[in-house]
Amino acid sequence: MTTRLVVVDDQEVVRAGFAALLATQDDLAVVGVAENGARALAVCAATGPDVVLMDVRMPVLDGISATRRLLDAPDPPKVLMLTTFDLDEHVYDALTAGASGFLLKDVTAERLFDAVRVVAAGEALLAPSVTRRLIGEFARLRPRPPSPALAELTPRETEVLRLLAAGLSNGEIAGRLVVGEETVKTHVSRVLRKLEVRDRAQAVVTAYESGLVVPRLG
Repeated sequence: MTTRLVVVDDQEVVRAGFAALLATQDDLAVVGVAENGARALAVCAATGPDVVLMDVRMPVLDGISATRRLLDAPDPPKVLMLTTFDLDEHVYDALTAGASGFLLKDVTAERLFDAVRVVAAGEALLAPSVTRRLIGEFARLRPRPPSPALAELTPRETEVLRLLAAGLSNGEIAGRLVVGEETVKTHVSRVLRKLEVRDRAQAVVTAYESGLVVPRLG
């Protein structure tokens, strides 16, 4: 199955570079590019991509605003943020808005391919320590009261959420808990529903912001 992609960046060399790299993979197809968030909305409406690589800082309409609008639409694509700085508050805002993860623009080709496939498969790109460090740092600086919904989680669901926040995949969680992967998927679905969040990335942000998970920084 081919994953359809749109690349959004205000720098032509970055757009062209990512598009050329992605086009080398048989299972990935770039169906559009855009130079700002406003253009991205139009391109995505016309092409219906599975994953959007979205720059954070752009003229006309920035990446965070564009991400919010994209994810408010019916059957939205997954969004993978592109940034130059790993501890970028704007990226944190994008994650809280529902983006599935982020990549630094100097990412290697293999890391780019892996990230797109992970996000397309419905996983949040939270395994890299730098992503968890970003969430943890800004959750520490801007703490929120614990979500009342956390009290609705069963002990096993709470454990699954902690493992999600540690960056484990469904398969890794299944191995850790000695249960089947389908069982883990069921637990994750229940966690998302009870927390009233869109996806795994937002569930992990909630875990950090509420203090359920304390990040190890540095």
